Amino acid sequence: MAEGDRNNSNEVSLEELPAVLQHRFEKHMHRHEGLDWKEVEAKLQKDPSKWESLYQMEQTGGEPDVVWYDEERGGYVFADCAAESPAGRRSVCYDRKALESRKKYKPENSAVEMAEEMGIDMLTEDAYRALQQLGEFDVKTSSWVQTPADIRERGGALFCDRRFGHVFVYHNGAESYYGGRGFRGSLLV
Repeated sequence: MAEGDRNNSNEVSLEELPAVLQHRFEKHMHRHEGLDWKEVEAKLQKDPSKWESLYQMEQTGGEPDVVWYDEERGGYVFADCAAESPAGRRSVCYDRKALESRKKYKPENSAVEMAEEMGIDMLTEDAYRALQQLGEFDVKTSSWVQTPADIRERGGALFCDRRFGHVFVYHNGAESYYGGRGFRGSLLV
């Protein structure tokens, strides 16, 4: 089923996922100029475990797509390309420590733990900024990003969004969570 044929990106089955990803890849060639879907698919076939992570990204509303080839690590990078922070990953605090520190109104999960369970990496600030070069993301929402240890040790965590035509990086208490804040992930294939 093609992306535009569904009301919701998380209505895809695992069997339909390859066709959905290929359709998205072909529809958004500006995200990965010079890359060939057949080569991406061949890499995916060599490591079937990656399909499950991509499926989880899709199921939670991330709309994963290839965004670049990582020369250093020798693989294609998929990232969440949904216009807003993936809906199935919102209302989460930053990590387990933050979750455990809340006395009342705990969220169900944390961004770091969800990413680990899905087998993906949370975007770094640099990766978030690179993604924003490919389109305008998070103009109404925000996304947690990997936070340097010295900030996290002091109780903080970083998140990003795009407002007024610019990408902003902010800080918040790691235990905070909001309906409009989730996280974006990436997967090396």
